[in-house]
Amino acid sequence: MRDSRPLTSLSGDQLAMGLSGLCLIHCLASTVLFASIASVSVVLENHLFHEIGLVIAIGFALVTLLAGVLSHGYMMPFAVGCFGLGVMGGALSRPHDGSEILATMIGVAVVALGHDLNRRARH
Repeated sequence: MRDSRPLTSLSGDQLAMGLSGLCLIHCLASTVLFASIASVSVVLENHLFHEIGLVIAIGFALVTLLAGVLSHGYMMPFAVGCFGLGVMGGALSRPHDGSEILATMIGVAVVALGHDLNRRARH
């Protein structure tokens, strides 16, 4: 049975995992969009857009993953999440040739895994 809690009762980890999913959708959709509409790619390919997204991801990760460490005492979710953030940060230095998108998606998936481990450790 699905949990029908309101959005305000979701944990930070659940919200961060949702944002990770949105990031993956953005990466995949942008790739398709870039291939089909060259004029839109200028806005979505802007490095500032991705840098701001990384700053938001780092903020969510610090708040939720550090709170998890303080709550349950396990460092693994924090370490996994930080590794994923590092992969995402490294992806910003990649050229826009598809390798950046792949590295970003891998990093986002690893960050989401860190949040999921954190959520499971709390329960």
